[in-house]
Amino acid sequence: MKQIESIKEFGGWLNRYQHDSACCDCTMTFSVYLPPRAATEKVPVVYWLSGLTCTDNNVRTKAGAQRYASELGIALVMPDTSPRGEGVADEPDRYDLGMGAGFYVNATEQPWVRHYLMYDYVTRELPALIEAELPVVAGLKSITGHSMGGHGALVCALREPGAYRSVSAFAPICHPSVCGWGQGCFGAYLGENRESWKAYDTVELIRSGVAKIPLLIDQGTGDEFLADQLHHQDLQAVCQEKDFPLTLRMQDGYDHSYHFIATFIGEHLAYHAQALSR
Repeated sequence: MKQIESIKEFGGWLNRYQHDSACCDCTMTFSVYLPPRAATEKVPVVYWLSGLTCTDNNVRTKAGAQRYASELGIALVMPDTSPRGEGVADEPDRYDLGMGAGFYVNATEQPWVRHYLMYDYVTRELPALIEAELPVVAGLKSITGHSMGGHGALVCALREPGAYRSVSAFAPICHPSVCGWGQGCFGAYLGENRESWKAYDTVELIRSGVAKIPLLIDQGTGDEFLADQLHHQDLQAVCQEKDFPLTLRMQDGYDHSYHFIATFIGEHLAYHAQALSR
């Protein structure tokens, strides 16, 4: 784990690191914001998973999250969205497959299986590294994300019962098995057997009877991807059917961008900080 950048913000430090990932078989980059409290004691962690085309840089420069993390005394961990580098499989003519579009699954198909084990990376390898090297409380973590990363956050929390104190999402891809983004990536990474897709689909996981954890989701009504890609209504229906705790806040006029995220990120981090303090 090599620190490649450090910037003081709101009394704490926004650091950037690189390390050789066993899961992704490449050098991975991630950012961490450590609040002032981390200088004297270990702090809880919120993991942020970013969306299609993003790196760790988008959220740390656009969301305004560090101010709230400083006040709340929580660390923010912001991984990349996919493996990268020479020799890593990619579709350079597509933004929605390959580098920047890891979809937080463990690929099983060639040529993706060598590098695209993003589920294991964000749920196992990266947390183990963070807890070993930085002043955070082992096992005291929550997770959130946006779009593809919102899908990732929900799936991680549902598949790993007890691992996260809380989960939230901004405009998540709720039912990837039935939308273009999800079908394109799942077909490539997981193969054509759609039964295998259900393990990474929030709607299908809830339908299968996974352990309940409250879901907090903000969704803008002006989101350009709302009708075709996100399928929040499918999530609403299955949560009602299974009596699954869902708070879905439809935010009037907001789009899919970081302007939307920046408006509500403080409320999400406060929600997680409350869960992490219990």
